[in-house]
Amino acid sequence: MNDLRREKQLIEVIVGLRFEADSLKARIAVLEKENAELRSRLGSDGGAASPEWVKPNRKQRRDAERQARKNRTQSFSRKRLVATEVVYHAVDTCPDCCRKLSGGWEHDRRQVVELPDGPVRVTEYIRIARRCGVCGKRYIPKLDLSGQVVGKCSLGVGLMSVIAAMSVVCRMPYRTIRKMLGLLYGVNVSVGEIVGILHKVAEHGKASYEGLLEEIRGSPVVNADETGWREDGVNGYIWSFSTRNVHYFLYDHSRGSCVVREVLSDEFEGTLVSDFYGAYNVYEGLKQRCWVHLLRDLKELASKHAGDKRVQRWVKAVKSVYYRAKKVADSNCSQSQRVRMRQVFEEQLLELARVYLSDAQAPQRVLSKRIDNFLGELFTFVDTPGVPSENNAAERAVRPAVIARKVSGGTRSARGSITKMRLMSLFQTWSLQGTDPIQACKAILTARN
Repeated sequence: MNDLRREKQLIEVIVGLRFEADSLKARIAVLEKENAELRSRLGSDGGAASPEWVKPNRKQRRDAERQARKNRTQSFSRKRLVATEVVYHAVDTCPDCCRKLSGGWEHDRRQVVELPDGPVRVTEYIRIARRCGVCGKRYIPKLDLSGQVVGKCSLGVGLMSVIAAMSVVCRMPYRTIRKMLGLLYGVNVSVGEIVGILHKVAEHGKASYEGLLEEIRGSPVVNADETGWREDGVNGYIWSFSTRNVHYFLYDHSRGSCVVREVLSDEFEGTLVSDFYGAYNVYEGLKQRCWVHLLRDLKELASKHAGDKRVQRWVKAVKSVYYRAKKVADSNCSQSQRVRMRQVFEEQLLELARVYLSDAQAPQRVLSKRIDNFLGELFTFVDTPGVPSENNAAERAVRPAVIARKVSGGTRSARGSITKMRLMSLFQTWSLQGTDPIQACKAILTARN
């Protein structure tokens, strides 16, 4: 009876599976028919007339088209730190014969980097007053805390430097700094106290900040740029003047040439690298206009007139002049050859621009007028050593300020703007020079004590 019952169950399962298979076959036939109809609508190749909403497949590059990776001059992995504590591990006894082991050699090393446990160190100084029993005078010892604190502030210069670095380098909001200090060190600092600490650091760094301006004026090449900033809800501008080793920032309500004239003064005799903004025209010395801005506008012109072959050829010809000039600038040509080639490049570029200067309907007219106006400032990098063809250094310098503006929206007072500019200048300069910013900040805080 059990065998008959089991056989009957198996027959029912087989019948059910067959019915399900027949249903699936019918469904597949319907789908194949719909697929054939769709293919006939799209075309014989199945994808020549794809709808607009269909994203085209990304073209796969062949191995031959891929650029070979450049050989690195150094490894960019994290370097081994200097150990503050060394712990040796060795087997003292042979596990097989129980003989004592001695000597040996170093097999390998492994470092573990960890923060020390425990809250911040708090030192309380108590002065004891004593009276002389003979003369009756009272004596109180002098407490010399120079090098440890600034004025009557209870926070040490090390903690003040960490707060300044969190604000400027890490771009942390004040409330985030407050939370991090409580989590890491167990220190309860109010937002108002953090603001006061930043003001004190900026006051002590005033002399160093003014020294950066003197270095800017004495540099052979300076990159300049400006970006928007708000002070108490009023629009203003951050001006950036940079060299290879110095970043100098200044806030001003004006975006005019008076700021350029004030910063550079009559002491600067080098080359000014900038974009095509007219405020930099006030400088009468050597200038280099940014080719990246011009190339970006050329790319935009070519994309807007993709079907115009004349525009495409003109853009390609202008870029060709620039690329040939870059090769000359990077070569080992003599100075006389560089001067001669610069004249050649200027003549070639002027010839390309002159065709469309009087044609009001030509799409190339705007950029042609720019080339004609700034022709003498486009190829300074060819015959002047150390001058870049672009203003990327200034663009990178103002990028932290742009990020800070998006986070905070600006500053609330004139004093806050001064503090922001000084701290940004000092900390970014220390980073460029490879100096520890916290140790450098401690040095300026203790210099006047």
